[in-house]
Amino acid sequence: MATFQFRTVPHIHAGRGSAGKLEMIAASLMAGVERVVLVTDKGVRQFGLIDRALAGLEAAGRSILVIDDVVADPPEDMVLAATARARDFGGQLVVGFGGGSSMDTAKLVALLLGSDQPLSDMYGVNQVTGSRLPLILIPTTAGTGSEVTPISVVTVGKTSKMGVNDPALYGDMAVLDAELTLGLPRHVTAATGIDAMVHGIEAYTSALEKNPVSDALALAGLKKLHGAIERACLDGTDIEAREDMLLGALLTGQAFANAPVGAVHALAYPLGGIFHVPHGLSNSLMLPPVLRYNAASAEPLYTQLAAHLDLAAPSTDALVTEMERIADVVGIETRLSQVGVSHNDLPRLAEDAMKVERLLKNNPRPMTLEAAQACYEAVL
Repeated sequence: MATFQFRTVPHIHAGRGSAGKLEMIAASLMAGVERVVLVTDKGVRQFGLIDRALAGLEAAGRSILVIDDVVADPPEDMVLAATARARDFGGQLVVGFGGGSSMDTAKLVALLLGSDQPLSDMYGVNQVTGSRLPLILIPTTAGTGSEVTPISVVTVGKTSKMGVNDPALYGDMAVLDAELTLGLPRHVTAATGIDAMVHGIEAYTSALEKNPVSDALALAGLKKLHGAIERACLDGTDIEAREDMLLGALLTGQAFANAPVGAVHALAYPLGGIFHVPHGLSNSLMLPPVLRYNAASAEPLYTQLAAHLDLAAPSTDALVTEMERIADVVGIETRLSQVGVSHNDLPRLAEDAMKVERLLKNNPRPMTLEAAQACYEAVL
């Protein structure tokens, strides 16, 4: 057996209504805590998704600071401002409640509160030197897998995305409550669900750290997601489909946390940074051309994935065709022109994508500047 390592969060709790029971399910983390910082976004708060969690914490006598100004592709300045507010409040435990941006922000707030290290020194892989506050992560979308990854991505400057990738960012507990996802709009369900499938596909073909545990999780997660995404999009009240989506996203999140993603994500990043395309949709858009490009090196692995999903005549083409079919059925954009990208933008997108070396090194086939631009061109 080849040498490998695998890490994940130490405690996962899944169950309907779990978000309102933090005092019970996280009792050991809550011991001695008087001041809780809850990080979310205005939409999650407006729709009342945090209400049960707040009620339970308040009933137990906790003081709570709700930071609800998280935005997609969170800017570095916003993360630092949230940290300053949490520090002034005297926060002792952080809850990340929402989509990937809220959870990513919560991770960094917990880390910055527990450490004197500047955020600017944390960017990259294994650059964190300090500790963090106790951290609970509760997803309201089934896609990013941030609740079980050691990664936070922020926007630095106007368009550049930077990542902190360090085991210190693994939360102490991930809480899966499918009831929180019942009101998720179809478009968000679709984009985040395909994002989670991309995590499984890229983890399974990761060039450097693919391992038997990440493979098993990627396969199990993909199976759950493939069987549930259309059901969840066509009937948003299907609680069983929502549960399968949450579990599938968690499993593929655990997979790519240990077998990192590659060129699909690298090419998606500039779409978010420059055009503010949601992360899940960016990945969905770039998946078909990158898979076709990678086929020269990864055809056997893509064929295995297609067979695992019970596709006829398993192959890269079958896998790509199925992912394109799903995107069409669930009704999300499939062309860059639909999200405001023009032919003149492609050189800049390709140049920015090539800067994401921490991800490109994981791709099963080396990505070149010319190939990156061709991938964008293929879905313009």
